[in-house]
Formats: sequence, structure tokens, C-alpha cells
Amino acid sequence: MEKFYLNQCPERPKACVATVGMFDGVHLGHQHVIGQVVDKAREMGLASTVITFDRPPRQVLDPSFHPQLLTTLAEKESIIAQLGVDQLVVLPFTLEMAGLSAQVFMKQVLREQLQVEVLVTGYDNRFGHDRTEGFEDYVRYGHEMGMQVFRGDAAMMDDGREPVSSSVIRRLLAVDGRVDLMPHYLTRLYQLRGQVAAGEHIGHRLGYPTANLEPDAADKLIPAPGVYAVWASLEGDQQPRAAMMNIGTRPTFHGNRQTLEVNILGYSGDLYGQLVSVAFVKRLRAERRFESPEALTAQLDNDREQVKQLLG
Repeated sequence: MEKFYLNQCPERPKACVATVGMFDGVHLGHQHVIGQVVDKAREMGLASTVITFDRPPRQVLDPSFHPQLLTTLAEKESIIAQLGVDQLVVLPFTLEMAGLSAQVFMKQVLREQLQVEVLVTGYDNRFGHDRTEGFEDYVRYGHEMGMQVFRGDAAMMDDGREPVSSSVIRRLLAVDGRVDLMPHYLTRLYQLRGQVAAGEHIGHRLGYPTANLEPDAADKLIPAPGVYAVWASLEGDQQPRAAMMNIGTRPTFHGNRQTLEVNILGYSGDLYGQLVSVAFVKRLRAERRFESPEALTAQLDNDREQVKQLLG
């Protein structure tokens, strides 16, 4: 897959079938639309193209907004590359771009700069200044400039009540801690990556030494507080290691700052400064305060046995 930024666009870009959006998470619904782009491009002998943004548009329009991203740009690129896409185009989102109407955006950016001949939109995708125009408008504009416009189908949640969306997935992760649903809705385990920093060594005193992670992407969503069964991968690892992770403020020890602590089962080496990737499998329980360190240790023993049963 070829990747380029709009301001590095080739002088003669390939005529293409494209879709445009933030695609945060590249979830089941996104993959469905991208699959339609790939199939239509092959059918027509054109390049398949995904057009995305370098940051959430709202972050530019509202500097106080702090996104909770399901994927970094690098993660998004890696996932899209696996879907058979020919080109990934990244649009640096600016206030100037935010001021473009949908018609001008389609003409100047999609048609003239990126040679989009066929545009496949998401079922509810809107773009352009104030997002006031809709699919019928896009079809009309496309007809005027020689671009076909189609609407992709939605992928539905299992209950059939609402489509799969980034906002629904964020709620499942951040509020409910339902990391176990991610292999279905994201088609993969949800992951975080961070560098191991010095902690307070509370886990070591309890017999459960932990690696204190500082996420390497400040805008990446952190699942709801609680204890999780996870796979942990160290730099150079060929295989992930079974681990349990606590996200929370350590109420038993009157903590007031959220920490991300990983206990890798059976590991005793020094991890300070290393990058560790964590893939979430299941939330075992919510975080809670225990009456004593001994009571917490007893619960950690139970947690470890659950992780062993889940991960083998």
C-alpha cells in the first residue's frame, strides 16, 4: 500500500475509487465500506484509496477538545494496509480545510487533486463546512464534476438496534470495559503501548511486581478502571506473555492518580525504559478498595488463577 500526505500528492495521481473519513478504530463498519471500495476498484480497473485525516477535525475547531482515539495514525495505516487497499491519503486538517463546503472539497480536493472517479461514503458520513449537506447533495455535486457517488451499507451491532460506530465502541471500552467484544467489533484485540516508568513498588511488596506504563500516545483511549487479563509483548518478543493489568487509582492505598500497571506472569527481569504493548482479552473485575493489603493479595491470587485459565 502506498501512503502519502495531500501536500505530497504525486503530480499525476492514479484515478481511483475512494472513501473519506476519520476511520478511528477501522472497525467492522469501516472495513465493510473499505471492502466495497476495494471490490469496485478492481471491477473498474482503478486504484482503491482511503482518504483520512491526520487528526480529528474537532480538535482543530475546538482546541480544548481532548479526543479518545481507538487508533493512532500509525495503527490505522497498518490495519488499512491489511485490507488490500492500494493508496492511503492523509489530509492535514486545518481551519482552511474546515471552511470548505462539501462541493468545493469534492471538486478541489477529491476530483482535481486526488483524481477520485468514484466516491463511496459511509451510511451516515457527512463532510464539508458545518456538515449541513447530505448524500443527495453529494450525488448531485458528483454528477456535475463527473464523479459517481455511492453510499455504503452499515454493519449493525449484534442487538440490531444501532450500527457499529466508533462512538459505540468507545462507550463499550471506556464505560463498560467490554474488551472481550473487540475481536468482533474491531476484528482484533484492543491494544495500548507504553514505556515502563518508575512506580511506587507497591505491587512488589505484595508479591506482584508490576510494570508501570506511561502510554506513548496521549490521546489513546484507556479502558474503564478494573483488572484485566491481557497479553503483554516486550520489545523483541516473538510471542506475547500472559499478564494481568490494573487500571485505576489504587484505592486500597489511597491513591489519587490513575495508573496502568502490568504484572507479567512468571517474569522477573528489569523492564524500566522498555516499550510494552498490551492486548486486552477480558475484564476480570472492577477496581475496589480492600480492607487490608492481605485481603488485596488474596484477591490478586484469585485474579492470577483466572488469567491462567483464560490465557493458558
